[in-house]
Amino acid sequence: MTALPLLPSAACCVSSEGAAMSVADAEGLAARLKALGDPTRLRLLSIVAGAAEQEACVCDLTESVGLSQPTVSHHLKVLTEAGFLTRSKRGTWAYYRLVPGALDAVAGALRIDA
Repeated sequence: MTALPLLPSAACCVSSEGAAMSVADAEGLAARLKALGDPTRLRLLSIVAGAAEQEACVCDLTESVGLSQPTVSHHLKVLTEAGFLTRSKRGTWAYYRLVPGALDAVAGALRIDA
């Protein structure tokens, strides 16, 4: 049996030059990613993002995803609380709009510059 060559001790430990994410930042990002971790919520976001002026009525969204209005409203509430959508009420209907830059902010937080 041939012995493997030993690596210098410095090769096994890579120092981090950049600052690590704080606990609070990591918890906030994890909550936002959790909101995106549901297929229905991703579909709802894509529908709103693709709508005229990146805004859609809840009445249109329920039919698009084939779920009941209370279920869709729950998913929209999660996305709103996570900061991806805003909600405005017009008469009896709620309209949801994509928050500009919200998805870019999540992608930016995950970016690791080499």
